Amino acid sequence: MTDASNHTAGADAPLVARLFAHLADGEFHSGESLAADLAVTRSAIWKAATALRDLGATVHAVRNRGYRLPGTAEPLNAARITAALSDTARPHVARVDTAWSLGSTNTVLMDRPYPKLGTGEALLAEYQTAGRGRRGRTWVAPPGGSICLSLSWVFGEVPRDLGALGLVIGVCAKEALNGLGVVGVGLKWPNDLLIDDRKLGGILIELRAESSGPACVVIGVGLNVALGADLLEKIRATGIAPIDLVSAGLKGGRRNQVAAGLISAFTEGLLAFERDGLKPFVQKWMDADALHGKPVTVTGSEATTIKGIARGIDLDGALLVETLQGLQRFISGDVSVRADT
Repeated sequence: MTDASNHTAGADAPLVARLFAHLADGEFHSGESLAADLAVTRSAIWKAATALRDLGATVHAVRNRGYRLPGTAEPLNAARITAALSDTARPHVARVDTAWSLGSTNTVLMDRPYPKLGTGEALLAEYQTAGRGRRGRTWVAPPGGSICLSLSWVFGEVPRDLGALGLVIGVCAKEALNGLGVVGVGLKWPNDLLIDDRKLGGILIELRAESSGPACVVIGVGLNVALGADLLEKIRATGIAPIDLVSAGLKGGRRNQVAAGLISAFTEGLLAFERDGLKPFVQKWMDADALHGKPVTVTGSEATTIKGIARGIDLDGALLVETLQGLQRFISGDVSVRADT
């Protein structure tokens, strides 16, 4: 039986979270009515709206009409997510939790006791104060605009292909988004989701394992849902070309459906991966390869750089790059597309 715990907008939630929940219907609400509904002063409402903006949320404030959030800012709801899980996934998801603000969903799950063998626990946050991408990079995720999701999972023993799990999760994420009507999702080795060569999301996988016995992985996914034009431009100014699901055709802000689709696809993928390894996913990954045939630079862990043409992956999930010295394979590193040919 799946447990669902929702802490995003309960009576004990901070005022900014409760205001977010009130405004997320996309309609205007006067400061007076909000103050009455939330049992605070109008000044407190104004401060909470300012705090929401400071977190990156888009808050419209119009004289004589009040405040509103865009209609895409559906609050996360654990019960709705749980109800929308696939029939295959539901028995294997022991727990779904949502929170208003956490340091990092991955960190919280890394600190929890292991779930039972063959099961997972999902955790989502509206806002992360220390969200992390690969190599410690910061992940920008405003309330209502993103999916910050982590899923812990226990294997009976460390799978042989564990280093390629990020590729499996990428395939699963693509298939989940396809099922929601989002097309054109590409996969950039090792852990990025792209649309039209713009970054849609990223994957971060961390391992907890004993020298023998069960292994617990924590799969973190950050996905842009509805960032808004201003935030998209700010991210673009940092040198990253971003895109979000709404820009890519997702209707409305169906974040709970997106979350349920991702959790379901990941769970089903993990079951297949534990049984069959990477092999069933290789061709699917190759079909979505956003780098294939492009001139790339690979930066390794020791700041070494190799230039060549991306030629897909091998059966172990290593990146293949055609260089002047021949075909080289990489099991880790950062990859960028070169402007020169």
